[in-house]
Amino acid sequence: MTGQGAIGQRYSRSGILIVFMLLTILPLLSMLSTALQPQGTAPEGIGIPRHPQWHNFVAAWNAADFLPLMKSSTLIVLGVVPAAVVFATFAGYGLARFRIPGARFFYPLFLLGLTLPAVSLVTPLYYELNSMGLIDTRWALILPLVGLDMSFGVYWMRTHFLGSPMELVEAAQVDGAGTWQSFWKIQVPLAIPAISSLSILFFIWTWNQFLLALVLDPIPSQSTMAGALGAFEGQFNTNVVLLCAGSLILIAPSLIIFLIFQRSFAKALLQGAIK
Repeated sequence: MTGQGAIGQRYSRSGILIVFMLLTILPLLSMLSTALQPQGTAPEGIGIPRHPQWHNFVAAWNAADFLPLMKSSTLIVLGVVPAAVVFATFAGYGLARFRIPGARFFYPLFLLGLTLPAVSLVTPLYYELNSMGLIDTRWALILPLVGLDMSFGVYWMRTHFLGSPMELVEAAQVDGAGTWQSFWKIQVPLAIPAISSLSILFFIWTWNQFLLALVLDPIPSQSTMAGALGAFEGQFNTNVVLLCAGSLILIAPSLIIFLIFQRSFAKALLQGAIK
């Protein structure tokens, strides 16, 4: 009876995973099916047409002028992700390992930041950045995104460092290693899975940023691809085929990055579960 219950539980878990997998994949398949239809036609269900129109992706690329948008998104990602990861790693380690005055006050503030919707911050951010003369520049996106990533990043890294073994640090201190050496040569190598998974999340969030890009830097050539897609949608709102092709081009880099580094991401999650 126990064996049958275990088997039933395993099948039920597999069934739930399959359902969530289908809920994730079906929208992508629907978009791909629509993107391969002839332009000017209405999509009819999910399925690859007999004569797939692969040139629709080229047409969407040229119509939206994606090359400068991709360069702009890359510059914004390079400005946000490394800075956010470094700041989150230092802050998470400090809150986890040092007795910082006021730490009991600062850490709840980071948790509070997780509950704040980005919509509520758009108006104050706009007026603040406008007073600094940064509106319509990439800095209007880079600086707020680094700050908005801190809440989750500090929480993520603090949780990791709280679970990392202190015996290695204590052994290094006995051998004469200082605080910086213990952090850089012991804690950081152990935190590589957590840091890499956090970098993946920051990349996806930054690359797909739409609202802040639309408001703070509405110039398409300096915005993210997601932000510029709003202007593309306004221009081709009746051409569903091109819209789906452009959307797939937009999300392709995020999917590729996740597929390449999915093992590091899963390793970080498994380490957290084991701890």
